[in-house]
Amino acid sequence: MEEQEKSLNFIEQIVEQDLAEGKNDGRIQTRFPPEPNGYLHIGHVKAICMDFGIAEKYNGVCNLRFDDTNPAKEDTEYVETIERDIAWLGFKWGKIFYASDYFQQLYDLAIRFIKEGKAYVDEQTAEQIAEQKGTPTEPGVASPYRDRPIEENLRLFEAMQRGEIEEGKMVLRAKIDMANPNMHFRDPIMYRIITSHPHHRTGTKWKVYPMYDFAHGQSDYFEGVTHSICTLEFEVHRPLYDYFLDQITGENFAGLSPYGPDYRPKQREFNRLNITYTVMSKRKMLQLVKEGLVAGWDDPRMPTVCGLRRRGYTPQAIRTFMDKIGYTKVEGMIDQGLLEHVIREDLKETAPRVCAIFDPVKLVITNYEGEGETLIAENIDGHEELGTREMKFGKELWIERGDFLEEADNKFYRLSPGGREVRLKASYIIQATGCEKDADGNITTVYATYDPDSKSGTEGGNRKTKATINWVECNSALNAEVRLYDRLFAVENPSAEEGDFRDLLNPDSLKVVTAKVESSLAKAQVHDHFQLLKQGYFVVDDDATPEHLILNRTCSLKDNYLK
Repeated sequence: MEEQEKSLNFIEQIVEQDLAEGKNDGRIQTRFPPEPNGYLHIGHVKAICMDFGIAEKYNGVCNLRFDDTNPAKEDTEYVETIERDIAWLGFKWGKIFYASDYFQQLYDLAIRFIKEGKAYVDEQTAEQIAEQKGTPTEPGVASPYRDRPIEENLRLFEAMQRGEIEEGKMVLRAKIDMANPNMHFRDPIMYRIITSHPHHRTGTKWKVYPMYDFAHGQSDYFEGVTHSICTLEFEVHRPLYDYFLDQITGENFAGLSPYGPDYRPKQREFNRLNITYTVMSKRKMLQLVKEGLVAGWDDPRMPTVCGLRRRGYTPQAIRTFMDKIGYTKVEGMIDQGLLEHVIREDLKETAPRVCAIFDPVKLVITNYEGEGETLIAENIDGHEELGTREMKFGKELWIERGDFLEEADNKFYRLSPGGREVRLKASYIIQATGCEKDADGNITTVYATYDPDSKSGTEGGNRKTKATINWVECNSALNAEVRLYDRLFAVENPSAEEGDFRDLLNPDSLKVVTAKVESSLAKAQVHDHFQLLKQGYFVVDDDATPEHLILNRTCSLKDNYLK
């Protein structure tokens, strides 16, 4: 479907309606607000593509704002990796903000809430507060501290901030409605005490930290966000988002925003991304990393952005995937086969083809004379514009063990004694004459003759054969560590299964082999992509060196998704 014919998703429809109605003076501003407590995963990328994509499409701006309101879990390491991942995906933010930029403003707002009788300090435990919240069909029970005098609430909240109150002993709650059918309105917590961990930016200046529901909408408002786009789990939070904005917008509070009394952000939600054979829970991913069940956050089996990058996924393929799955209000599960399909479609037009032998057996061409020669092969057959590579050829070659059978029927078209002709990829036609075995009966060497007038690219090279096999010249071949990655979990939806999710890991998600590869790969650089003929698409790993080539399988050649 052509770009101009693509229908608008419902978020784009909302934006276009707002523009048509002249809201916010035609200004479009979004934000991507990750918490810097872990690595971005492909679920975040869906939000990134939405937030930045809306800004790009409607000539707006998307800012990056770190939701750093919980110093116990946050670190500058995560800030740096988030910035790197977004840039790698090809997006550019307008400015970088932090929720901590607004700590003073938020604290001042909390003081105002207390003075207006809209907030109070509660000394109950977290368990007691949760128990008194009630149920969706039963009203909650008011805290015994709900009607504290305003002066006492001010004194205690200021003592909390000075560090005079022990962590966990008190919280500040909004005083709203303990009988509201939306349980988020039942006196939600606005502030809690955290003194056990210094903040990555503000150190120990603050002893109280705002909760997400209080900080998020206000931060949007301070920045001038027009469209606050979230995933569906925040839909039930939207009325509270609007409630807090109601308290600080309008004529009386116009000075809080440079955009005037009529301005206020609009929150809208879309469906999250769930993919088969993996988990999207940051908590579960952290368990996998900490327990050594994967090799780190950038393990190529992980759905993290850095893991996908190391696996060989390209930014364009990931963004194409997001375009294909779209944005709706309905939760669902996306087949991982679609993700594999888009990277396969991307790489098949760009990844040079090379030969690699995974289960080698030696082939000796008995009538070949001389020290060898250099053949020229196209990087991708039929695409001269993509260049060529040199292939060393000689008397002794490595071929796949499965490409030779000592005794074969007429359905086996590869090497077998008896006069059958087989072409060596981009070189000569050969015929097998026999083989040599070890004491256990294993074939160690295959013998063949070649036709010197059958060289590919020459007049005699036009002769057709029923099979073409891959090969690598023995003396020039490189040894490569090849990591064959598969799906991380053995079941389609591990999050829906009972029991420990770690018991559902695929025991065959990684196999490592040593392969013989073409000498042209001696120049390969980290993150270079290749198609290893008949094996799949591979990328040079981050840990590869000129002395030790490491290749990660991105995906196989077989594409079952369209079927």
